[in-house]
Amino acid sequence: MTAKMLAKRLRKALLENGEMAEALYEYELQENLDYWYKGLLRDQDDYVFIVTENSGDVAMVIITTDKIIYVNERARDKLMELWPAYYAQNIEQLIPAMVQDLAGGHFFETGVKTVDNTKQKGPKKSGRWKT
Repeated sequence: MTAKMLAKRLRKALLENGEMAEALYEYELQENLDYWYKGLLRDQDDYVFIVTENSGDVAMVIITTDKIIYVNERARDKLMELWPAYYAQNIEQLIPAMVQDLAGGHFFETGVKTVDNTKQKGPKKSGRWKT
């Protein structure tokens, strides 16, 4: 799959409320949850999220420090909740890195440390992604 097509699939799944594949989560992501959870604790992140793609299907998972697991649409909804004013901006900025990792045969995985989001008013033009 070309990078352009991969980016399109990711945008559909992550920004346009497209369907995600439960079977892909079970096949590729589920067996690695403990590994990612250990990394989350080691890096002292607040949560980690992982995205994968296979044959046009997209799946994602979020793991919290409390070991709560959010899968696919629930994970997307949780990320929107965690980034209320910046979700779309952050995802747009992350998609090129997602494409690079996924096209290279790897999962896209990133740990996130949160900041107080009660003061968020909306995207700024700084070019940096916000939490």
